[in-house]
Amino acid sequence: MLTLNNGVTMPEIGFGVFQTPPDETRIAVGEALSAGYRHIDTAAAYGNERGVGEAIRGRDDVFVETKIWISDFGYAETLHGFEKSAAKLGVDQIDLLILHQALPSEFDRTLEAYRALETLLADGKVRAIGVSNFMVDHLTRLLDTATVVPAINQIEVHPYFTQAEVRAFGEKHGIITQAWSPIGGITFYRDSGHTSTLQDPVIGKIAAAHGRTPAQVMLRWHLQQGRSVIPKSTNPKRIAENFDVFGFDLTAEELAAIDALDTGKRGGPEPTAVTLANFGMPIPEA
Repeated sequence: MLTLNNGVTMPEIGFGVFQTPPDETRIAVGEALSAGYRHIDTAAAYGNERGVGEAIRGRDDVFVETKIWISDFGYAETLHGFEKSAAKLGVDQIDLLILHQALPSEFDRTLEAYRALETLLADGKVRAIGVSNFMVDHLTRLLDTATVVPAINQIEVHPYFTQAEVRAFGEKHGIITQAWSPIGGITFYRDSGHTSTLQDPVIGKIAAAHGRTPAQVMLRWHLQQGRSVIPKSTNPKRIAENFDVFGFDLTAEELAAIDALDTGKRGGPEPTAVTLANFGMPIPEA
């Protein structure tokens, strides 16, 4: 468990459902719960919050995290975005609600959206609030006006893209870094000829030394450095494998060797490129 900056505890490993088709989400989340996950990460923009809700219905032991999409930024719009997500999830209270993007081209709307999150927190409709894909300048501008420091910043972090500056800023301000694509699920190309972190020889050697898989080593790397991780899969074997990352520790030398793999190259969208014109889409009511 990780303790957020407002005292709320959160399982450090979450199960992600990005790009999981709505009709497969309930089954995938069910597999994750059977494997031991108690933290599910979804988003309004994924279109599968209802499937998550069906999988967790009747349970009170699951930490639910979801995200407000940029189309619902603005004070009143974000309050309504919460209502839409809560209805699809089938819950009255959301454990962690975060803004999905910084939307730097219209940052006033972002600030109003975050003000709505603060209202929802004060009203007890959410237990914690945070952001996603915020860089240092976005966090700085947010903290200039926010009354509540974000509990987390969910960003792309994996051995090939470590975002040390953003992580350090978060640590300084009590913001936990939560890693999406924690095992580098996006395809990468390197001079050595392999196309994935899963094929990296440094990670492979460490995995062999511990009798673990490369994915387990990468997840352990995150956890030992204090990050929350959101792995995803629809394969039951991999779902269970990604949760089986306790009972071994990487050495300081091994952690450093993985740190050294950073390429500085982002795999996901550049945060400044996410605009309403390019990425805006209506979030349906149901």
